[in-house]
Amino acid sequence: MRSLITILLLAACIVSCNKDQDSSLREIENRSNPDSTRSASRNLSNEFKDYWYSGVAEISSYDLKMERYGEIREGTAVMIFVTEPFSVNENIKTDQNEDSNRSMLKLNATRDFYTGIYPYKIMSSTFLPLSSQDNAVKVATSIQEWCGHTYMQLDKTGDNFEGVLNSYFQGEGNQNLKVEAAILENEIPLQLRLGPEQMPTGKMNIIPSTEYLRLTHKKLNAQAATANLATTDSTFSYRVDFKGGRKVTYVVGKKFPYEIISWKEEFPSLEGMSTTTAVLRKTLKTAYWQQNSNKYSVLRDSLDL
Repeated sequence: MRSLITILLLAACIVSCNKDQDSSLREIENRSNPDSTRSASRNLSNEFKDYWYSGVAEISSYDLKMERYGEIREGTAVMIFVTEPFSVNENIKTDQNEDSNRSMLKLNATRDFYTGIYPYKIMSSTFLPLSSQDNAVKVATSIQEWCGHTYMQLDKTGDNFEGVLNSYFQGEGNQNLKVEAAILENEIPLQLRLGPEQMPTGKMNIIPSTEYLRLTHKKLNAQAATANLATTDSTFSYRVDFKGGRKVTYVVGKKFPYEIISWKEEFPSLEGMSTTTAVLRKTLKTAYWQQNSNKYSVLRDSLDL
């Protein structure tokens, strides 16, 4: 009986904590911008707040076709968007209510596929401030496969990104990283959710995605690029052309919440033009962190996973 009471109390606490977090995020938006001396505040619409501060995450699954070792591999990609309170002092999601906290739109992006007998599992987490018109302040990426694994993290500190690279490759080893701050390619899906027509266009410097840097073993630096926004009756298409021939394109819905319908990456490689595509399967809005019981496994069917 005591065990049952304990479980019920814990469940009530979880629900309460998530409601408190939702309220906390709305409170953070009403505070003055901690970086107001450097960046203007974002004018978030009520429609945006109602959608993203509803206490649930948006999860979308994609059909993935990814080139690796000169062959196309079929797999699954997932994008998880959720708002979270973020500690400016520790540069991480916070459970403490502090005046310096900022509201973030976070993207957890995964890719899973097989190369012959062994699997690849890739995940990145990117944090974009919602209280001010800043670029992303953090990205962390891990890649696991049977040969070994790598981990790369970048944190914005002043006018730079600083971070670490830990890799099983002898030529990469363990490194401390530093690069002048610029737009992160990893934040493009997040920026698109705020409104495609707000996206930067023209010539600019962009730090390539951490997934691309690790899979190709490229050094960290900002690259010259040109971005363009095109429209059709039902979609926006945002394309970035990097110097050297690499291209990245995102297609999103024309109306809010600007769902990401597909994305494509192309770049020259030793095997020719390497191409990766992802096309939307299903989308589900749910508080997945409360659904780790076996009874919730059926929800994977809702995402076609």
